[in-house]
Amino acid sequence: MDKEKKSPLAVYGVVTEALPNTLFKVKLDGAEAEILAYLGGRMRLNRIRVLIGDRVQVELDPYGGRGRIVKRL
Repeated sequence: MDKEKKSPLAVYGVVTEALPNTLFKVKLDGAEAEILAYLGGRMRLNRIRVLIGDRVQVELDPYGGRGRIVKRL
C-alpha cells in the first residue's frame, strides 16, 4: 500500500484567548469558528511569544479538533 502524506491545511486567524500550557483560542478568518490551538515545536524551541490579538498561521488537524500555531505574523 502506497501511503501519501497529505500536507496540513494552513489557515490564518487572530488569537482571542490565552490558556495554560501554551494553548490558545484562535478565531479563524472568514469563519465564525473558534478553535483550540497549541504552539508548534519550533515556536516553543525559539521561545516565540504569542499574545492576544496577534495574527497567526495555523495548521489544522485533518481529523478536526485542534490546530498547531506555526507562525506569528
